[in-house]
Amino acid sequence: MRARHTPAAPTRAQLLLAGQEIDAHRHDEHQIVHAGSGVVAVTTEAGTWFAPGTRAIWIPAGTVHAHRAHGRLDLHLVGLPADTNPLGLDTPAVLSVGPLLRELIVAYTHDPGDTGPERGRLLAVLCDRLRTSPQQPMSLPTATDPRLAAVCALVHADPADTRSLAGLGAATGTSERTLSRLFRREFGMTFPQWRTQSRLYHALRMLAEDLPVTAVAHRCGWSSASAFIEVFRRAFGCTPGTHSRRA
Repeated sequence: MRARHTPAAPTRAQLLLAGQEIDAHRHDEHQIVHAGSGVVAVTTEAGTWFAPGTRAIWIPAGTVHAHRAHGRLDLHLVGLPADTNPLGLDTPAVLSVGPLLRELIVAYTHDPGDTGPERGRLLAVLCDRLRTSPQQPMSLPTATDPRLAAVCALVHADPADTRSLAGLGAATGTSERTLSRLFRREFGMTFPQWRTQSRLYHALRMLAEDLPVTAVAHRCGWSSASAFIEVFRRAFGCTPGTHSRRA
């Protein structure tokens, strides 16, 4: 991924319209990415991480990444010096964001030009809250094996596709056993786990486009709206309806 180099990771709040992107770039500092409204997707060579307002994305220093807005995105960026790593992580991650951490991020990005002592205390509390934020498995890794990539492409093209791994393997000329091994080896998860991640990503995109919950459930392959609501609630800590109202 070709990228421009911006040494300092900016701290700011900005508005991106649906479909707008920030092209591939890297910083010499860490960065926290949070969606005050809408959904943000961060893509690296390793995959795509996605987050609604109840989540934030950790981007380690030196990581080449690009941003994309789904829905009207109220984007909040927090830059942290390379020697300030409250999470101890050197790979991207999605973090849970509770009400307090959300307000800290919004407050810290409100006036990035402020250099007063209160701002330093605000950052210290923000970092303390980051340390206690659990990681969430909200990512879609990039497949390196072409056989695995072919199956992933079919599922992404039609989230409502209900074919089993055996059926998808038959369509791409690879055995179910081989594909099952590839999912575990490359992604560290089973095919059903990965397909749920993929469907949740597409569901967030569709909700950001104001599609009704029932329509999203159908288009993303859930058997009923209630089944979709329960999976969404477990993944994001709120129902699709609550998420849409917040956005």
